[in-house]
Amino acid sequence: MGIFSGKEVVLGVTGGIAAYKACEIVRELRKESANVQVILTQSGAQFITPLTLQTLSKNPVVMDMFNLISESEIGHISLAQRAHLLLIAPATANVIGKIRGGIADDMLSTVVMATTAPVLIAPAMNTQMYASAAVQENLAVLKSRGFHFVEPGEGELACGTVGPGRLADVGKILEMARNLLTEKPLAGKKVVVSAGPTAEPLDPVRYVSNRSSGKMGFAMARAACRMGAQVTLVSGPTALPDPPFLATVRVRTAEEMFSAVSRAAEDADVVVMCAAVADFKAKKSASVKIKKEDFDYRLELSPTVDILETLGKKKGKRVLVGFAAETDDLARNAREKMRRKNLDAIVANDVSRADIGFESDDNEVRVFFPDGEIRELPLATKDGIAVGVWLALNGKLFRR
Repeated sequence: MGIFSGKEVVLGVTGGIAAYKACEIVRELRKESANVQVILTQSGAQFITPLTLQTLSKNPVVMDMFNLISESEIGHISLAQRAHLLLIAPATANVIGKIRGGIADDMLSTVVMATTAPVLIAPAMNTQMYASAAVQENLAVLKSRGFHFVEPGEGELACGTVGPGRLADVGKILEMARNLLTEKPLAGKKVVVSAGPTAEPLDPVRYVSNRSSGKMGFAMARAACRMGAQVTLVSGPTALPDPPFLATVRVRTAEEMFSAVSRAAEDADVVVMCAAVADFKAKKSASVKIKKEDFDYRLELSPTVDILETLGKKKGKRVLVGFAAETDDLARNAREKMRRKNLDAIVANDVSRADIGFESDDNEVRVFFPDGEIRELPLATKDGIAVGVWLALNGKLFRR
C-alpha cells in the first residue's frame, strides 16, 4: 500500500490561475487511494468549478461555512479533526496573510485554525508580490510556527512576468506530502545510495554498459528521504528525473561513481550500493569513432574498480549494504558476495524474471544478513520494496 492509502487529505484551493492544477493533485491523490476532501474558496471558484473537483474527488466540494447540508455532514471541526494532512495549493498571498494573522472568516481559514494535522502550503503568485516584504515576513512567521512549504518554481507566469512565483510541480508537492505523512525512523542518519548503470566508453560514440534502469536505487533514495534521512544519491546515466528534497550527483563511468560515492561516504552512516556498476571497461578508449571497416573484432577489456569491495575494506562504523542481481543460485551467490565484500547486509533479486527485472516497476527481494537471518519481501512496487528494505535494515542494524 502507498503512503496516501486510507489517508484523509484536505485540499484547499484558492483564487489564482494555478487553481487548475488542483485537478491533477486530486487525481494523483485518488490514484494512490487517498480520500480527498476539497475546500474551494469563493475566489477559487472563479478559476475552477466545484463540479470539476467534486467529480475528480468523489466527494462534495465544501465552499460555504453555513450550508446546513454540508455542515451537518462534515462540519469544519470534524473535517479538521479527520484530516491527516491539510494541503493548500495554490496558496495566494491573501490566504497566507490570513493564516499568519489568525483570521478565520471562511471554511478554509477556519479549518486551518482548527486542525492539528500538518499543514502544507504551496504558494503561487506574481513575482513582485511573492518578493514583497509583507509576503516574505508572513512566510517566515508561518515557518517558525511549524507550517510546511513547497517553494514556488521559476519561469514565465500568467501575467507575463518571468521569475519565482509559479506553483511548484505537482510531483514535488506530492512528494513533500509523502514526506510529511511518513514516520521518521531514519532521522539523523546520513545515507548514500548509488543507482543505475555506468557507461564505459569504447570511443566517443560507443560504450559498455548494462540494462539497469536505476529505478530500485532511486526508490531506495526516496524512501530514505521520506523516512527522515539526509540523502545523497549518486546515479549513473538514467532517464529518471532527480528526486526532490535530496542531493543528486550524476556520473557516467565506474571511476566517476567511485569518486563521488567515496566523497559522500566520508561522513555517512549508511552506504547502499544499488548501482549496477560495469565490471569491465575498454583497456584503451579511442579518441575518435572507430570505423566499422577498421574494427578487427577484438576488444581488450580491463576490470573496473570494485567500489563495494573497496568500501568494505575500510568500512569502520559505517553500515554497508549491497545489492545482488542474480539469474541463478541466488542465495549462495548473495551470501558469498556479502562475505567477500564485508557487507552488513545484501539485497538480492532474480533478474531473470520478466516481472521483476531491470526495467520493471516491481520487485521481489530477499535481504540476507551475516548471522544467517533472511527477510523475504514479496512482490510489490519498487517504492514499496524500498520501504521494506529500510525497515528491515533499521530493525536489524541501526538499533544495535
